Amino acid sequence: MIVGVPKEIKTREYRVGMTPAGVRSLTARGHKVLVEKSAGEGSGIRDAEYVTQGATIVPAAQDAWSGDMVVKVKEPLTSEYGFFRENLVLYTYLHLAAEPELTRALAAAKVKGVAYETIENDDGTLPLLRPMSEVAGRMAVQVGATCLEKERGGKGVLLGGVPGTRRGRVVILGGGVVGRNAATIAIGMGAQVTVLDVRADTMAYLEDVFGGAIETLYSNLTNIEEVVARADLVVGAVLITGAKAPRLVTRELVSRMQPGSVIVDVAVDQGGCIETCRPTSHDHPTYEVDGVVHYCVPNMPGAVSQTSTWALTNTTMGYALRIADLGLEAAARADRVLAKGLNTYGGHVVYEPVAHAHGLAFTPLSQVL
Repeated sequence: MIVGVPKEIKTREYRVGMTPAGVRSLTARGHKVLVEKSAGEGSGIRDAEYVTQGATIVPAAQDAWSGDMVVKVKEPLTSEYGFFRENLVLYTYLHLAAEPELTRALAAAKVKGVAYETIENDDGTLPLLRPMSEVAGRMAVQVGATCLEKERGGKGVLLGGVPGTRRGRVVILGGGVVGRNAATIAIGMGAQVTVLDVRADTMAYLEDVFGGAIETLYSNLTNIEEVVARADLVVGAVLITGAKAPRLVTRELVSRMQPGSVIVDVAVDQGGCIETCRPTSHDHPTYEVDGVVHYCVPNMPGAVSQTSTWALTNTTMGYALRIADLGLEAAARADRVLAKGLNTYGGHVVYEPVAHAHGLAFTPLSQVL
């Protein structure tokens, strides 16, 4: 199989879809890897390192997109839609529930879209989403703490406080991978941390791990309104696999927060769980609504690209090898975990939450594979 690795073009996206070690794994099995020139520079990988492991460096994006399978990090942008074609296997984060235009473009071109974020184990865990959720959760508190500084529009609160002052109040909506990692950093910084979730076992686990350093509350409207209104930092960390994030915080509730408070919505790439959130970029990461600072960068882990690239490719390469060795159809038939990653196939939307999000017809994968 010919595998293409284009350079990411999203604003300040420094990650890359494959490391030199991944190239070697593919070329050692007889596959050919086309890496766009300078694709790895943002992650500290030189073209020569790819060449040493057997890759061919190609001068332009169209050359990398000419492969049988394209391995990326982020969803394609509008300028890349022209590279779509029938039977192309696109293996990347897609987040289609928040991308109606992209969904329709992939289906119209009959692209075989395999989304990292919907490859799901039998126990409901998301192995390819987990590493970036870990990074984003930890980053959420770091950037939130910075945004709380007065010169950045915040209220001027130090999360850990100092003796004789109150600690910052951090509210985390969702106790999954993002929420747990956000809590780890917030507790480490000395903040007062509250996590809301609807799963009793998740709350029990968090209290077992963090003990008295954390407060857990059942996620209902009353509790959300009470803790969000007085929070210094709110982290949105709610996920419904492959679907739009539920809206838990209303515009009216945001208006009741103190001026200079901060919201970091990690769920923004799935539509966001806070009504006032909209996607921003690393160039212009924040904006204010009713005096509350919002940080809503969908590709947060791109800012720590060396950590993120290796963490991501450690998990994605196994499935990439399976697809390359067997072909997508045989690989999906043999592995129901991988099969759940297919979102579009043969002109059909084959992932139900995505079809429902956009009012499109849903076709079960079993009918077309």
